[in-house]
Amino acid sequence: MTDEPDSKSLKIRKSDAAFRTISEVATDLDIPQHVLRFWESKFSQVRPLKRGGGRRYYRPEDVVLLKRIRSLLYDDGLTIKGVQKLFRDFGVKAVVEQETGPAGRAGLEAPPPAENGGEGEAKSSSDLSSLITELKALRMELRSALAAR
Repeated sequence: MTDEPDSKSLKIRKSDAAFRTISEVATDLDIPQHVLRFWESKFSQVRPLKRGGGRRYYRPEDVVLLKRIRSLLYDDGLTIKGVQKLFRDFGVKAVVEQETGPAGRAGLEAPPPAENGGEGEAKSSSDLSSLITELKALRMELRSALAAR
């Protein structure tokens, strides 16, 4: 018997700035790899680096975005279209910062003013929260309507 630890018992910790493979990200998020590939098709903001043979390498900012998408879908119960709407209305950066800010609530920055004069209204944290609440209520109404069929 040797004093060397079993290679499986050693967990090598990557730097926070290191790229992650699809299997590492899937394990970290506790979702199957095919779900990550599907999300790539639905969220253009998720753009892993693809190397020879189609291998995917996720940047740290991709992992943060995927964690937020997972939270919105699984924890908050939003649909993919609901998350896409949040990204469109508030911007990806603001939605990601919403969760990662102090106490889970960050002030949302206003999008840049629109050239057409009015569509670039400032969005606040309460606007985002009310939109999430409205989307959840709509989802519940849809479930009730489908159950009544």
